[in-house]
Amino acid sequence: IHVAGTNGKGSTAHMLAAILQEAGYKTGLYTSPHIKDFRERIRINGEKIEEQFIVDFVQRTKELSQRIEPSFFELTVAMAFDYFAVNKVDIAVIETGMGGLLDSTNVITPILSVITNISYDHQNILGNTLAEIAEQKAGIIKENVPVVLGETTAETRPVFIDAANKKNAQITFAEENHLVEYIEPAGELLLCNVKNISTNVVEKLRMGLTGLYQAKNACTVIAAVNELNAQGMNITETALHSGVENVKKITGLQGRWQVLQNHPTIIADAAHNRDGMQQVISHLFNVYSEAKLHFVLGFVKDKNISEILTLLPDDATYYFSNARIPRALPVSELKEAANTAGLQGEAYEDVNDAIRAAKAVAAKEDVIIICGSFYLLAEIAGL
Repeated sequence: IHVAGTNGKGSTAHMLAAILQEAGYKTGLYTSPHIKDFRERIRINGEKIEEQFIVDFVQRTKELSQRIEPSFFELTVAMAFDYFAVNKVDIAVIETGMGGLLDSTNVITPILSVITNISYDHQNILGNTLAEIAEQKAGIIKENVPVVLGETTAETRPVFIDAANKKNAQITFAEENHLVEYIEPAGELLLCNVKNISTNVVEKLRMGLTGLYQAKNACTVIAAVNELNAQGMNITETALHSGVENVKKITGLQGRWQVLQNHPTIIADAAHNRDGMQQVISHLFNVYSEAKLHFVLGFVKDKNISEILTLLPDDATYYFSNARIPRALPVSELKEAANTAGLQGEAYEDVNDAIRAAKAVAAKEDVIIICGSFYLLAEIAGL
């Protein structure tokens, strides 16, 4: 199963893998980036790839790698596919790295393609319009392979229809087939009722991923499961519900509306582009409308941060930081851009210093949100 999209593709891939595992299939899962441990990228039935396999693979491919000079991502994809083949998985869920058409993962011919949504990200590589970005994502659509689309817009829909027609690929629009009728945060779960419009069947989900935006991913996942069952797989209602509820425990997913502590509430979320940040802010305003907000922010250099910063509330308190990687946007530049956007706060070279500063002033009913980059989350102590 090949999964692409601007936002939600990681969560969708993890939920599908968890459901398939609960249905009794030996399931490989390839995702990126990792947060703490490289081995997070390659899993079978939730278990990370063994260190020794990584060592052996690098040694086996060393001469070839020196000759053809693959990128880090290309080598990792090859490693994942080799690992899944050696271990004879029943099915593998493969998340694209970037785009789709030219992505290293696009050497596969899957039984199902899934594209979650399209928004602005990596414009320097994928294109400056939603249609151009959609064309890259649509590159994973294969001849006679069904495709499930999570969300489309007036600009992207024709691109997908055209690509699917050219490949004789049956196309399912999840947002047209499924309706979120009810949604409510409930502690460590998100209660979400999704109705199949054509059959009137309502799935009353208890979702382990609790961001309100996960309801859209749930519609995509259900549409994908329906298509897999239509192809002859045996995914029961029990497997669907158990996989969605226990996804974090089953696949080890981190960094999606992950509550690190309460009183004050501290949340880590991997939102790192305009659409992702919009979803985070919407959740905060819906669920924590009375709370004072503290944002710990850090980005990488290739983001259009000016359009992200304009979304953020000017009455929140800000703690600017950067991950300790070459790609990170220097905290001094972030603070300057934020000040220009009317957001005030202090700069911290280490994200943990920023979190400590926020905790020192936050009241018990306040909310601290850490977001902007997977790499920033990776440096949180104790995550």
